[in-house]
Amino acid sequence: MTTTVTPQLNRSGSSVVPSGGRSIDRNGTAPSVSPAVPALLVDRVTKRFNVGRRREPVVAVDNVTLRLERGEIHGILGANGSGKSTFIRLICGLLTLDEGRVEIFGLDIERDELAVKRLINRVSVDAAFFKKLSPLENLSFAARLYGIDAATGRRDAMAILARLGIGEKRVGRPIEQMSRGMQQKVAIARALLTSPTLLLLDEPTTGLDPRSKLEVQGFIEELRTTHDATIVLTTHDLAEAERLCDRISILNDGRVVASSTPDGLKRLVAERHDQPATLEAAFMTYTGRSLDDDLEAEEDGDEQN
Repeated sequence: MTTTVTPQLNRSGSSVVPSGGRSIDRNGTAPSVSPAVPALLVDRVTKRFNVGRRREPVVAVDNVTLRLERGEIHGILGANGSGKSTFIRLICGLLTLDEGRVEIFGLDIERDELAVKRLINRVSVDAAFFKKLSPLENLSFAARLYGIDAATGRRDAMAILARLGIGEKRVGRPIEQMSRGMQQKVAIARALLTSPTLLLLDEPTTGLDPRSKLEVQGFIEELRTTHDATIVLTTHDLAEAERLCDRISILNDGRVVASSTPDGLKRLVAERHDQPATLEAAFMTYTGRSLDDDLEAEEDGDEQN
């Protein structure tokens, strides 16, 4: 059974969109967004994968229901294989739903696919680039795909890259010559170029050094406060989740097993389960394992491959 504590009021800031603006359609019109509807509504969503003719399908996401209000940062915590990345891929339309529905600002992701795609962007842990091109060239190309004119795209790309600590000396260097952490920062910059109303971040700081991680976390906070963005964040970093998230949902075997504010989860595990009032204790209580166990299992798997 899912344990839910009434969350605190969401924080939201004024809407200041970069000069590039949100992506536009062929008529030059951006899709309208009403503040009266939830930013994201996930209603009893299930996703199964067939793994063999004689085997039962694997349920990756199992009857998940979530509601995110505009301006919220919602964290998704879970062990490897819990369904976090599958959940993100379902929201952004990379995977089809088996059951349930997903709405983004009132738009159905299946019926209103094109309109939904103008409102969202995604950053995954394994970003794809034109590796021979530079960060600026990659972002300029992305800007053209989203209908942003060349001069505006270049100006906004330079500003975002600079804010993430990628200076002028690095913007012309081929992506293949950059570290994995620096490449991840370029991926985040590319996603932010379109000023998405809903930003999906799938472990965005994985592989970053401590300084770069703090820079990215600060930029995520700034994005929500100044651009009125709603953010879904999956992460293995409990400190990151506690710092950034208004609410956190814990996934286990594809199900939401607990959902509340960070303080609500800590209070819940202390009062109902007599555990320390920490997010780690909450994670261990509702998943039956620690993040350290999860990472050790991942490393063992890598050694065997």
